[in-house]
Amino acid sequence: MKSATVLKIGSLKAANDADRGIVQICDIPEPALGDEQVKIKVAYCSICGSDPHHIQENPFGWDVPFGLGHEMSGVIVEVGKNATKKGLKVGDRVAGNFMHFCGTCYYCRNGQEQFCEFAGETNQPCMSEYVTWHESQVFKLPDDVSLKKGCLLEPVSVAVRIVDKIGPRIGQRVAICGGGPIGLFALQAIKMMGAVDLTLFEPIAERRELAKKFGADVVVDPMSQDMVKTAMEITNGRGYDVVVDCSGAVRAAVSLPAITSKGGMLLYVAIYPNEYEMPLNLYKYCYENELTITGTNISPYAFPRAAQVMPRMQLDDFITATFDLDDIEEAFKVQVSGKYPKILIKCNEFEGE
Repeated sequence: MKSATVLKIGSLKAANDADRGIVQICDIPEPALGDEQVKIKVAYCSICGSDPHHIQENPFGWDVPFGLGHEMSGVIVEVGKNATKKGLKVGDRVAGNFMHFCGTCYYCRNGQEQFCEFAGETNQPCMSEYVTWHESQVFKLPDDVSLKKGCLLEPVSVAVRIVDKIGPRIGQRVAICGGGPIGLFALQAIKMMGAVDLTLFEPIAERRELAKKFGADVVVDPMSQDMVKTAMEITNGRGYDVVVDCSGAVRAAVSLPAITSKGGMLLYVAIYPNEYEMPLNLYKYCYENELTITGTNISPYAFPRAAQVMPRMQLDDFITATFDLDDIEEAFKVQVSGKYPKILIKCNEFEGE
């Protein structure tokens, strides 16, 4: 079967084409069906903001070549003989969690599935014609969520996990840095939870406009406005109760403790360069201001609720750009341009979708 595969690591922005990472369609064996698995004919797989990092930097040190894609929707075409616990059946429209948690290791038994010691053993590239997933990974899509929108379940689950980590209270002042898909999904989820002075810091004008459409109270261009000064003006000199960084930009990351209120939470949720170490004044921010500084690693326990909340989210603006699987190289070139908030890869044709 066909699958999008990274054949060479490099820079997608390199002036010299010889230095570019290479992504092409390759033939790989069709995955075998296990007794507790379902086979899914993939409809769409959206490009995650982490995918270019894999092509440019290979932060996890995977052996090349490796497959791409984890934000997937599709239709079940075969069910293993023991995949019976969730009532899944052939013809179900589904999406889900690309990670299969073992359920038996220390972390799974300790309510910390995100650290599962065996989760990486069954990962499959979703920019492919088919995948086979354990039934625990798979969730039916609501009837009013299309397959196109359904591939956004995984990034929406990240927004749900962010809200879980914040533990929000109505009336908290919240700032989000970075208006990519995760930032914009998180903004919608946090708005539902009663945030005030909800602010997005984002340099791209079109994404600031989307943020206003999705409920932001304030949008700020950090390239033309001083971030710290503006934040203090918005919050009457106190800073935000919650600050969430979805940008992954080290230039932004280092400024965020200064806009977080005393006793506030600062949440770094993006992927940053592996070697980057952020300077932090421990006396000022951890002792004097008592900040809680934390992060997130994938989305354990969030998928069922993400599926339930999807019909309440504004998703149309994230499904306007679609490329066929055979056009994967062009899709990644457009992804790097930042022209669209999200790019979808169509892996198979489905009638009515």
